[in-house]
Formats: sequence, structure tokens, C-alpha cells
Amino acid sequence: MPFTTLIGAGELAAHLGDPAWIVFDCRHDLSQPEAGEQAYAISHVPGARFLHVDRDLAGPVTGRNGRHPLPNPQRFAARLAAAGVNSSSQVVAYDDTGGMYAARLWWMLRWIGHSSVAVLDGGLKAWLDEGRATDSIVPQPRPGNIAVAPRDIAVDVNFVLAHLHDPKIRVVDARAEDRYRGENETLDPVGGRIPGALNRFFRNNLGADGRFKQASQLREDFNRVLQGAAPAAVVHQCGSGVTACHNLLAMEIAGLTGSRLYPGSWSEWCADPARPVATGPASAAP
Repeated sequence: MPFTTLIGAGELAAHLGDPAWIVFDCRHDLSQPEAGEQAYAISHVPGARFLHVDRDLAGPVTGRNGRHPLPNPQRFAARLAAAGVNSSSQVVAYDDTGGMYAARLWWMLRWIGHSSVAVLDGGLKAWLDEGRATDSIVPQPRPGNIAVAPRDIAVDVNFVLAHLHDPKIRVVDARAEDRYRGENETLDPVGGRIPGALNRFFRNNLGADGRFKQASQLREDFNRVLQGAAPAAVVHQCGSGVTACHNLLAMEIAGLTGSRLYPGSWSEWCADPARPVATGPASAAP
């Protein structure tokens, strides 16, 4: 049975060296974009390939489409195939920030129709805490062949704008509470949020150990956030469509399936001054 949400360090260790399993290191730092690749070069989970959030998990930036727009799905699939991914591969993603970036790869694989992908629960820290080995060897994989069958799990800015006052749609913002209120904005030129958006800071999905909370707890949390809305009525966003994927993963773990991503997120929304902006406190999630 494939892993489709989370995988533990022990389960991953049992499959290292299995050609049907492909591991990706997704470490990244928004303020130091090359930090993740530099850390990967020093040490990583044996056999892991590296994917860069800006270069590999995003498309060209125009200044109007957000900081991490989605790439062309065929080009993304070609990048995965070059790393050895086949349509039958079990993919595992990890980082060192509680799944903050690994969840983006998890969602993107699902977006192109590949469901056998999981995030290493607890990330590299959990791997090291269990005393598991790392190395600095960069794999030279045989090219794979991954099919693209795009799923309808993303919405664009026009959808969000058209449903801004639709009580049937819930927009959930994954950013920290202060940025949601329009305070301490350091990444985007305008502070604030999409009017009507609810707040669920993605780090609230994790326990003190850096692993995801139990499914029952996540379900309880998100049911409070959704205020009775069905998961299929939920649109997730954040600053640039990265950490929102963490909330999508958390909802999937909780069994609340069917929500969608607004990839452009706040960085796209605020690029057009004609779009409305809200600030200050609002309905904050637990």
C-alpha cells in the first residue's frame, strides 16, 4: 500500500536503496535561497535528490503572479523524471522545518496526478534523532517516466475574487497571526489579508516534537476553523502558495479531503491595488 500523507523515519529507512522509492530533500530558507542546497551538499538522507523551492517547485515570476507561481506541469514532471521518478514510484519529501517546504512537493505531485507521495514526519530532525545515517553523495539516477494527469485542486485569483462574499466558500490563510492581521510584513510589499479569510497558522499543525498532531486533533482543529463548511468548499492560501500546502496536508491527514489551493496567494493578491485588503484581528483559528 502506498504512503500518501506521512511516513515515519523507520519506515523510510527500511526502503532506502529500493529503486521504487525516490527521496527528495526540500530544505529551503526564504531569506537565504541557497541555504537549503548548501546544507544538502554537506549531508542528507542517503539517496536523496535535491529540489529547490524557487527553481524546481515554482514557475517564472512576473511580479503579478505571486512569489511562487506553479510551473508548467509538463516541465515539472520532466524535472521529476530527470531525478528518476516513474509513475509507479513512491516519493518521500523532507525538510528541516516541520514539512513547511516538503508539503509543497507533496501537493504538487498530487496536482499532476501522482498520489504515492508522503512527507517524512518530523523531517530531518526526526531522522537524526533516531540516530540514522546521512551522507553527502549526490545520486546519479537513471531517468524515469512520470505521466501527467492534472487534478482540479487549484483555483486562480479570479475564482477567489468572484467568491469573495460567497458564504459557501471558506478561504483559510496559513500565515502567522501577525502577518494575517497586516502587521510585521517583511516578504510582500503590502500587509493584510484577503477579506473574509480565516486564519490557521500552519505551525499549529505540529506538536512540540515537530511532528504532525494526531488525526483526531487535526480534525477537531479544522472543524472549528471551517465553521461548518465542507472541506470541498475550502480554499487554502498563504504568502505564496507554499505553507498553505501544509494545511492541505494536515486536512488530508485528518480525513477532511477535497480542499483546494490558491497558488498565487497573498503575494499575487496584493500585486493589484484594485483588489480589496483587510487588516486587524478577525476570526483566528486555534
